[in-house]
Amino acid sequence: MVSRPTRAALVLALSLALAGGAAGAAWSYGLWLTLVGALLAMGWFAMLIVSTMRRPPLSASPTTGEPERDAALQRLLLDASPTALLRIDGGVVRALNRAARRMFDTDDRVLPPPPPLLDPDATHLRHAGRSWRVDRVEVGTQSVVALIDVESEERTAEARASAEMIQVLGHEMLNGLMPIVALAESGVTAALAEERDPALLVEILNTLARRAEGLQRFTEAYRSLARLPPPMRQEVGVTELVEDLARLFASRWPDVTLTVNVAEDMRGIFDRDQVNQAIWALLQNAVEAAVEATAAPHVHLLALREDDALAIHVVDNGPGVPPDRASTMFRPFVTTKPAGTGIGLSLARQIAQAHGGSVELVSRSPTTIRLRI
Repeated sequence: MVSRPTRAALVLALSLALAGGAAGAAWSYGLWLTLVGALLAMGWFAMLIVSTMRRPPLSASPTTGEPERDAALQRLLLDASPTALLRIDGGVVRALNRAARRMFDTDDRVLPPPPPLLDPDATHLRHAGRSWRVDRVEVGTQSVVALIDVESEERTAEARASAEMIQVLGHEMLNGLMPIVALAESGVTAALAEERDPALLVEILNTLARRAEGLQRFTEAYRSLARLPPPMRQEVGVTELVEDLARLFASRWPDVTLTVNVAEDMRGIFDRDQVNQAIWALLQNAVEAAVEATAAPHVHLLALREDDALAIHVVDNGPGVPPDRASTMFRPFVTTKPAGTGIGLSLARQIAQAHGGSVELVSRSPTTIRLRI
């Protein structure tokens, strides 16, 4: 029979694992307040575990109420958690805290239990008109499930992305307008001078025109990113698509070697034009990196099936991605190239996400980017 301190330690260890999962999810989605709360809870649970395991065995006579107080504290912490927690034993689902009882309108058992909760491979649950991510922790024959509000996390992520977009857009617009204002003032001064210098005025106006054109290109790039239409899905020959891209690549960059690996007669269902644009953006990014770093630039394009998805890998022999840029390289308008707009990789990711997929950096050196749809 398991002693009371051991049972308490097991419960605390389970609580620590759940808090760790919550901390990991909060870190991934940038939910900093939730992350701080989860870390504090992890620290508290860890101290309780150490205290419980170090406490000497108690005699049968109730000389102290500490175990009861510890159990009450554990129940209080679980009950106060904003994340719905459930215990699943076979086909029986029970609510562990207030959030779960409120969610399923029950005092104990969840009746009838939603099928995804009983499926150990299920990762998402649709309940009460909302989507929930199912995070599981196996404890022997039982499991504890935490239900994460996906829509709330998505709204938070969208708000954060919008704030970043506005910040970057304002910064770039300001950087583009300041020299234009300065050049315009210089042009007015040159035009009003008693001894006019036509050549100087022409030079100022030409520079002003180039700066205005650069700002126009930036604005058009932003508009193309913001107005991406919904994908028109249809069956597409992936082999044919890759071969077309290889021909365009050879004509656009004749001095760069491109190797292609794609299975014959590979097919997929997606918007051909959008995916073509996304892959082209990845190829252009790879070429720019390879040409800048080596006299023998080389790009490798690989198309294959990964589970039920189509995966496109683009690899280049450039200098690799610095660690400080790996987390920002897909953000709109972020670029290290003098003539770059910072749109290509962001647009490729947006196209992939519109198809329910992703674009991610698989390896920093050699630089390998995977588009998955």
